[in-house]
Amino acid sequence: MRLYLSSFRIGDHPDRLLGLLGAEPGEIAVIANAMDSAPAEVRRADVELEMSALAGLGFRPREFDLREFFDRPGGEVDSALAAFPAVWVRGGNAFVLRYAMARSGADAALTARLREDSIVYAGYSAGSCVLAPSLRGLELCDVPQNVTETWGEEPVWGGLGILDHAFVPHVDSPGHHETELCGRVAEHYRANGTLHRTLRDGQVLLIDGDKSRIL
Repeated sequence: MRLYLSSFRIGDHPDRLLGLLGAEPGEIAVIANAMDSAPAEVRRADVELEMSALAGLGFRPREFDLREFFDRPGGEVDSALAAFPAVWVRGGNAFVLRYAMARSGADAALTARLREDSIVYAGYSAGSCVLAPSLRGLELCDVPQNVTETWGEEPVWGGLGILDHAFVPHVDSPGHHETELCGRVAEHYRANGTLHRTLRDGQVLLIDGDKSRIL
């Protein structure tokens, strides 16, 4: 299993992301569905920002919009993902992203590919948070109701369970507008005995096989 989980954007260790691939950077699927509840022009600009940053590292980024796979057989999203050696899952609203993963079948497809080590999963903020066992606690910084407002459905509270702990980004990061809210999430987890890791912006949780560390 290979994971590059940043607190914000690409973080301070892009060389480690490239190292997980074990080859020259090629195509990478950009999943930006954490922004599905944002205005279309905002979402579009944020996708372009991700594309530019990844292209600067030598990748050939292509948006992989999970909405195109809603209510279709799960095998379709799995087959489409097979074309990519890596995915980049950007931040936004973790509940909106998790809903898109569930409705498209990408949650099962990505989980299977990670466990067989046939894909590198990279991303930041919400893209990292959804890998936890549960999204409980994230309502202190993200708005679960955005799922209902956008899709008329209830949010999904279970995470993908790839990590055995919660992931809390933007902690002690005064330059980020959510640092105080994320600090409250971390306090909530501590008070409730929830296993979690906190990251400052710039830091990355790197997992390569059985090796795991925060850089």
